[in-house]
Amino acid sequence: MGIRYAFSRPTAGAEEEKALIHGYQAAGYEGLQLKWNQYMPHVQEPERFMERWGQPPGLASALITGGTLLSDDSKEELRRIFRFGKQVGTELIVYCHSVPRTGLEKEAIAGFARLFAELGKEAQDSGLKLSLHHHYDQPVMHRADFDIFFSELRPEDGVGLTVDTAHLVKSGISDVAEVIRSFAPFINNFHMKDFAAGEYRILGEGSIDFQPIMAEVKRIGYAGWMSADEESGGDIVTGMQQCLPFMKSGVGRVAE
Repeated sequence: MGIRYAFSRPTAGAEEEKALIHGYQAAGYEGLQLKWNQYMPHVQEPERFMERWGQPPGLASALITGGTLLSDDSKEELRRIFRFGKQVGTELIVYCHSVPRTGLEKEAIAGFARLFAELGKEAQDSGLKLSLHHHYDQPVMHRADFDIFFSELRPEDGVGLTVDTAHLVKSGISDVAEVIRSFAPFINNFHMKDFAAGEYRILGEGSIDFQPIMAEVKRIGYAGWMSADEESGGDIVTGMQQCLPFMKSGVGRVAE
């Protein structure tokens, strides 16, 4: 199995949601990585979600969510998403750890890793994979934070890493390829997006040099999901059409 390509984009309203869900397969993607508001209204009733959209392959290949995990309520919300994901055919739970980075000491970051390991095992029990989505101004933000967090974990603990190219650059990490090389055993997802002048850009229209990034993805033999995380605010169809050829050509797979 090689790289599988997905698409992810925020939507505002029913028409954009329809364009996303009805359009990803026609655009050539194998999956969607759904934002919180695109599945959360049905999280207690997965059958309603499936009635609404059917069950096309990859419809909910990943569910993106977030929280603190610092309370029982936050943990239970994640468990509800585990149960929903198991019912609708999800593979990945992509988790944004919504705790401010400012003032956190090393031990706090290490403690968060152990907390993630606890939930990672529960995800595995549900046939899912948990993936930390590092973020600007969240606990795993600076380059040293990655070392602290992942030194507490083993790949078998069930906690993977979603590498987000734009969030790395926004956080001051310019050598994205080095992060990929250093944490390859944990990487189970990519969010590819461009960045320039403080704004997210459609792939190929920002200032990130993707050549070394794509070369490192290829060098480590990555096989898993790679998603265009399109947050430029542009047209959905245009984003779908532009991002897939960019990703495929970058890792040596000829665009169809």
